[in-house]
Amino acid sequence: MKIKQYDLVIFDWDGTLMDSIGKIIICIENMAKALHLPIPTENDIRDIIGLSMTEALRVLFPQGLKVSASSVHAQRSFSKNESSQSPDDEYQQMRAEFKAQYLHLDTTPTPLFAQAPVLINNLHTQGYQLAVATGKARAGLERVFEQTGLGRYFVASRCADEVRSKPHPDMISSLLHELNIAPERALMVGDSLLDLTMAANAGIDSIGVTYGAHSAETLLRARPIALIDSPEQLLQYL
Repeated sequence: MKIKQYDLVIFDWDGTLMDSIGKIIICIENMAKALHLPIPTENDIRDIIGLSMTEALRVLFPQGLKVSASSVHAQRSFSKNESSQSPDDEYQQMRAEFKAQYLHLDTTPTPLFAQAPVLINNLHTQGYQLAVATGKARAGLERVFEQTGLGRYFVASRCADEVRSKPHPDMISSLLHELNIAPERALMVGDSLLDLTMAANAGIDSIGVTYGAHSAETLLRARPIALIDSPEQLLQYL
């Protein structure tokens, strides 16, 4: 059942169009192991997907590279030089290790969800303007645009290293301003509470997808207008 007419559909990327949540979880776990940090729970990792990487790491590892006194092995693994690092340097080291894990060391595939390319092509053919609002950095989004061939469908995009991170409304507000779209004519589609809360903060409707970072129960806390269990179900509402 179509809900109402929109001009702009804004998609999150990871967990919404690309099946990458599992790889993100594995790479953060492997990063923590490599740096002798406590390994976060899977739920804790799911909760930060959508934040900028630095902000996500600050949430998961608030003490930086410092380890508890009970972790003797980890304490001995850090040199005197490492222990004197500034917090910014520590999180930069974490980001570098995560990037190495994600791009080079871990081989977990990250395909597009099976129905995602057809959905995007269909919406484009129908005349919708399409955009992306993602926790990825610009370089990461451009890489997956090129790898998947989907970049040509999106008229604009915002990344977490360009504006304030979700759930702040900056990503959406700046897209609406750039494209001259009224809030009531825009829709956000995402898989995390951060996505849907960002939409609410920006004053636009949202639809949650239940096959990504968060469960239907969690997504409902942000009061989306609908939930979908596969990409193609979005067409029922547009």
